Amino acid sequence: MTQRTPKVTVRRNRTLALVSALVKGVVAAGLGLGSLTVLVMVVWISSPYPDSGPGGALRAAAGVWLLAHGAGLVRPDTLSGVPAPVGMIPLLLVLGPVWLAHRAARDAADPQEELQEGARDGSAGPSRAGAFCAVTAGYLLVVAGAAAYARGGPLHPDPDTLAFPVAVVVAGAAAAGVWTAAGRPFGPAPSWSPLAVQEAVARTLFRRRAEAAFRSAAAGLTMLLGGGALLVAVALGRNAGAAQDAFLGLAGDWSGRVAVLLLAAALVPNAALWGAAYGLGPGFSLGTGATATPLGLDGTPALPRFPLLAAVPDQGAGALPNWAALAVPVAAALAVAWFAVRRAAPADVPPARAWSSRETVLVMLLAALGCGAGTALLTAVAGGPIGTGALSQFGPVWWLTGPAALVWTAVIGVPAALLMRLWRLRTPGWAWRRDVPEADGLPVAEADGEEEEEEEGDGTGRPRRWWAPWRGRRAAAGEDGTAGPGGPASPAGSSVPSPEAASGFEPYDFLPTDPWHEKDGPWHGKENREARWASLKQGSGGLMADFPAERTAEPTADRAGQNDRADRADPVPDRRAADPDGPGATP
Repeated sequence: MTQRTPKVTVRRNRTLALVSALVKGVVAAGLGLGSLTVLVMVVWISSPYPDSGPGGALRAAAGVWLLAHGAGLVRPDTLSGVPAPVGMIPLLLVLGPVWLAHRAARDAADPQEELQEGARDGSAGPSRAGAFCAVTAGYLLVVAGAAAYARGGPLHPDPDTLAFPVAVVVAGAAAAGVWTAAGRPFGPAPSWSPLAVQEAVARTLFRRRAEAAFRSAAAGLTMLLGGGALLVAVALGRNAGAAQDAFLGLAGDWSGRVAVLLLAAALVPNAALWGAAYGLGPGFSLGTGATATPLGLDGTPALPRFPLLAAVPDQGAGALPNWAALAVPVAAALAVAWFAVRRAAPADVPPARAWSSRETVLVMLLAALGCGAGTALLTAVAGGPIGTGALSQFGPVWWLTGPAALVWTAVIGVPAALLMRLWRLRTPGWAWRRDVPEADGLPVAEADGEEEEEEEGDGTGRPRRWWAPWRGRRAAAGEDGTAGPGGPASPAGSSVPSPEAASGFEPYDFLPTDPWHEKDGPWHGKENREARWASLKQGSGGLMADFPAERTAEPTADRAGQNDRADRADPVPDRRAADPDGPGATP
């Protein structure tokens, strides 16, 4: 009477699994907050003149942790008395919280882990939607507690930014973790999407094209980031003295310098995005009245004293080294084209299986759109206000940088992709493809004659073009009979050399048409039978009996022949003779 039904047990186990996923979200948030708090406390303890007590340091750590999720901070203690917003997010700090939320959701929705836990205690794991909601809710509980705790600190969060983008960042990381646990499937499309979109996503070909476009866009975005980091490094190398003076002037003790160094390291991805925006053309803002582009620095910049800002170009018109930054988007566009063409025309497949020019262009445009969207998203979080007045606009303008990346990738990448595709699909007549073996063994005079024929024309009165080498081969094939308009191909016009033309060719004779099992044939001859018997005896190691190999008796052969004739006469091989004393045959 007191035994639970299986339905109640399964429901209870699923509830426990959801609670476990909720705890995983809480633990993930606690790990990120705890690690950052330890770092801040170490810097506070090592500082000889701290501005506040341990409570202020803990609240500042909570505020910085919320800033890593995209929350806007407010600094109330300013010289003017007006609270100053801090909206520039150190992108290196974002990696830790996002990775922890992603990992918690992945572990909560991992089918292998669910099967192992279910085999131990007979429980059923949560669904993917349940794992996503539980992990997100657990993480946001810690976010709410940290925001309430940091309210009275030196850097308290703006309540309007807790829903967006903090909650969106946490939910996106958790959704990516659940998607990873499911094997990163592409589709099916949502039921509310148009029918044409659902049908397109259901096709395997569309999924492959979308995957190729996504990979190409990621390659272009990576090239932009690398090129921007290279520009910043070169600029810092040229202005190393100014960077050193700014670094030493911000802090006099080693603990303060360590803090400045950690902050600069956390802002390195931001600097790389600033360099990418500079190379794309729109540049970045240095306050409300100054903009730095390859053409020059216009206006009066409001630059705080910081080592990374020593890479900002000088005022005035841009010179040739500044214009060299335009090579960054060109390299990114070529990278997108290269990754797209690698999937469009692989070197190890025949040209017939390659993508068409239209498909290649569509994939390139989709990759350019993805590259522009990714650039706009990253540059939107790479900048932000760092104060009031002139410092309210600082960093790249995302709504200019994203379209610039799209235009650069589309204008340069699409023609480059078509040229790369043409190069990889070049015909065997050019002898440029690695997978097309060149004909060996042709005489030199014959090869010279072919070159003269290519220079003269194709045999139809039209000169051969470098972009149409197949025209001459088709005409020659028609003359030789290989590809006539109405007849079959002849061996003389075939591009494959005949066996007689190969060196060392020796024709073989036909096999005898006599049956090998003929009674008086060579196989049953006495000499051949004795030779076979001696070979078998020698190979057996002396285990075979020593008696002559004689043919079977003739009556036995006659009896065998009679049995064969009887078998051929009787269509049923297993039929036996009727017993006269036995029962009659069954009709």
